[in-house]
Amino acid sequence: MNQNHREAMADVRDMYMAHSALRREFSLLPQLVRGVTPGDATRAEVVGAHAEMLCHILHMHHEGEDLLLWPRLLERGGAEAAAIVPSMEAQHHAIEDAHAAVVALLPQWRRTGRGGEQLTDALEQLRVALIEHMALEESQILPLAERHITAREWMQLGEHGMSKSPKKQLPLAFGLAMYEGDPEVVKAVLAHAPLPARLLMPIIAPRLFARHAKRVHGTATPPRIGASAR
Repeated sequence: MNQNHREAMADVRDMYMAHSALRREFSLLPQLVRGVTPGDATRAEVVGAHAEMLCHILHMHHEGEDLLLWPRLLERGGAEAAAIVPSMEAQHHAIEDAHAAVVALLPQWRRTGRGGEQLTDALEQLRVALIEHMALEESQILPLAERHITAREWMQLGEHGMSKSPKKQLPLAFGLAMYEGDPEVVKAVLAHAPLPARLLMPIIAPRLFARHAKRVHGTATPPRIGASAR
C-alpha cells in the first residue's frame, strides 16, 4: 500500500516527453556519424559534442532512476514492482555498457574524424538497448510510479539531473525535450520553476534547440519520432 496516499502523486507525462527526445536524438546519431567524411575533424567535433551532451543527459537520467525510483518502487509496489524492477535494473546495466563503449570511442573520433564505423556500431547497440528499455518502462514502470511515487519524489528525478549538469546546457536540454513535448506538459514541468524560468524558458529553449539542430542536423526541424515509437 502506498504510504503517501494523502500527497499528490507523480505526474509522469514528463517522462514520455523525455523519452521522445532520447528516442529521436539517439536514433538520428548513427546516421549523423556515418555522414561525416573520414578525416573531417571540424564536422566530427560538431556531431561529437552533440553526442557527448546526449550521453551525459542519458547517464544522469538513468542514475536518478537507479538512486531514487527503483528502491521506492520495490519498497511500495509489491509483487508488481518485484516482477519488473530487476529487469529494468538489468537493462540499465546493458545500456551503461553500451554507453561506456560510445564514450570511449568519442574523443578520438571527435579529434580526427576517423574510426566512425566503430562508433556507429556502438551507437546502434546503444540505440537498440535504449529503445527496448524505454518501451518497457512506459508500459510497466510509469503506471506503477503514478500509484506509488509522490509528486515531490518524482520531481527529485529531474532535480538530480539538473544538479549534475552544466547550467549553461540546461536551456538547450529543455529545448531538446520541448521539441516534441505537449505544451500542457511543458507548462506543468515549469510550474515549480522560478518565475524568470517560467517566463523565459518557453521562448529561449526552442530557439536554442532550433539553432543547435540546424548546426547538427542541417535543419531546425529534425524528424519527429514520438513517445510511442518502437
